[in-house]
Amino acid sequence: QVQLVESGGGLVHPGGSLRLSCAASGFTFSSYAMHWYRQAPGKERELLAGIASDGSSTNYADSVKGRFTISRDNAKKTVYLQMNSLKPEDTAVYYCKFRRRGMDIWGKGTLVTVSS
Repeated sequence: QVQLVESGGGLVHPGGSLRLSCAASGFTFSSYAMHWYRQAPGKERELLAGIASDGSSTNYADSVKGRFTISRDNAKKTVYLQMNSLKPEDTAVYYCKFRRRGMDIWGKGTLVTVSS
């Protein structure tokens, strides 16, 4: 069964850091590019970052460039999102996703709350 499970969310103070993980199973993880998205209350889901299947290239939304870093460990079938200098506007549910056979496969998300 194809599955993505995010973890690592929680409550953090402004300026703090978190590292999110997305554990994959049920498919050949190393063959697919992976992406992180987020959705804040009342807003559309936003693409944050992507990473190539072999980790050789990454890209970021302007809103997180320089603060967030996407990485992956194909041996562990896991993709990560290191988030630094967090702001209250980073509060959202964070999702990982990949696309296979024209279909987007999503995890259930992990909640990140940035608040003092």
